Formats: sequence, C-alpha cells, structure tokens
Amino acid sequence: MMERVYVGLGSNLAEPLQQLRSALAALGELPQTALVAHSSFYASDPLGPPDQPRYVNAVAALDTELQPWELLDALQRIEQEQGRVRKAERWGPRTLDLDILLFGARLIDDERLCVPHYHMHARPFVLYPLAELAAELQLPDGRSLATLLAACPFTGLERLPE
Repeated sequence: MMERVYVGLGSNLAEPLQQLRSALAALGELPQTALVAHSSFYASDPLGPPDQPRYVNAVAALDTELQPWELLDALQRIEQEQGRVRKAERWGPRTLDLDILLFGARLIDDERLCVPHYHMHARPFVLYPLAELAAELQLPDGRSLATLLAACPFTGLERLPE
C-alpha cells in the first residue's frame, strides 16, 4: 500500500544547491517509491552554532510502499553517499540532512524515528516549503498546517530563484 511521505532536505556544506538536487535525484531512484513533487529551495539561518553558513532547505513528497524504518535506512544511505558525517554536535554544519517529516497518518516515536518530526511545528524552513506541496494538510495529531504556519513567522527565510 502506497503512503504519502514528506521528507525535509537541508544542506550548508559542499555546494548546498547541488547537494539538494542530487538528493532529489536519489529519492527518485528509491525502490517501491515515487518522487511526486518537491518544493522550492529556501535559504535559512542555521539553528545551533552561529558560525556556520546558511542552509538551503526544501521538502519532497514521496509515495512509497517502504516501511518507515526501511525508508529511514535508505535516507541515511543517501546522506552517507553525499558525504554526511554524523557528529555528536546537534545542528552543526552538514553536507546533507534528510528527515522524515510525516509518514502518511502514522504516529511513530521510538529510539530511531519520531514522526511527525519532533520540531517541525517551529521550523519555518520546514513549514513554508511543506505548504507549497500540501497547503490543506492535516497532521496525524489533528493540527492543521495552516495553524502551524500562523504561529511560525517567515523569519530568517529566503525563497531562492529557480
């Protein structure tokens, strides 16, 4: 059974625009998965250490038959193939970050995966690109994307030209 999944993409190292383009191509090659659409690219201020470059972010919509943990493994392989090195420091610079934001109507909270993504409600670099793809979206916990957007200003965000 196909489920609609939204994946957040981010990069601020090693040609971030190219990192996102390559990641989108890799998402389109995943087995049992179709890349349905992706948002515009956005430049955003970094979370965490301020002495790092701005990020480039986007959101992709996938239809997949993969189970959540299979998709997570596939996303982590793509990150590694594009030079991601996981460090203890959270929110530091990275070549590529792929996060499962929503997986159908599922609520998941285990040691490897939290869906809906635990901080998506407070991140304009997630919410505004997501709204391009699914403005009427209702989250599994009943909140609407419109409500989340109303509480999350378009601060530190810049939509990049095509």
